[in-house]
Amino acid sequence: MTVDFLVRNNVNVLGKGEQTIVFAHGFGCDQDMWRYIVPSFEDDYRIILFDYVGSGESQIDYYEPEKYSSLHGYAQDVIEIMDTLHVKDAIFVGHSVSSMIGMLASIHNTEYFKHIIMLGPSPRYVNDLPDYYGGFHRHEIDELLHMMQMNFIGWASYLAPIVMQNPERKELTSELKKSFCSKDPHIARQFAEVTFLSDCRADLIHATVPTLILQCSDDSIAPIEVGDYLHAHLKNSTLQHMLAKGHYPHLSHPEETTQLIKQYLSTN
Repeated sequence: MTVDFLVRNNVNVLGKGEQTIVFAHGFGCDQDMWRYIVPSFEDDYRIILFDYVGSGESQIDYYEPEKYSSLHGYAQDVIEIMDTLHVKDAIFVGHSVSSMIGMLASIHNTEYFKHIIMLGPSPRYVNDLPDYYGGFHRHEIDELLHMMQMNFIGWASYLAPIVMQNPERKELTSELKKSFCSKDPHIARQFAEVTFLSDCRADLIHATVPTLILQCSDDSIAPIEVGDYLHAHLKNSTLQHMLAKGHYPHLSHPEETTQLIKQYLSTN
């Protein structure tokens, strides 16, 4: 069967520029999460938006549990999208787990990537003390996954305000909860397991594409220690601390997010 990768991942291409910029959403989200960022890039860039299989308007029939049992399955999809659209030297903006997905894709096909911009990234969420602090004990991740399995709506209601971390912006927390709840529970749980139990630390040494790490303040998913670790172990990386709180600055603080991305690109 011939797979139409653009249909599979609900790919949308817009913008007026020649330089390509790819926006890749995080776990529990879809491409609509970039709506506050995209307008600032439309005049100068060719913009690629997509949904991972199981998210947004992607074709859920293409979901294969074995393929998506690791982040490499998602990285393969990114490469297939870029290859279909004849992308070279793109800027890849990845939120959360997409930061590592983009990095893995760049290790396989360096020529597709000119810069990677990581928004709230983490190479490993589980602590490996005393050498590595990821922010979570293993039993905390296991409890989260168990909650997803037993009470999916309850899990979404519990997690959304914690990760958004902007209590005065209740509409953002509601949107995130709605986004979580719109996913197929079984696919969402497997993606969560793959995300939160992933360990990309050994891959960092193989990554060569110049990278901007945007580290949010008071981020319950990717604490400051994680950003420092990434910067120390990732060649050609720049670490930028943000004023934005929480794990979704492209929603809560789109102006600062846009400004820092543009500032980095203009000087690199």
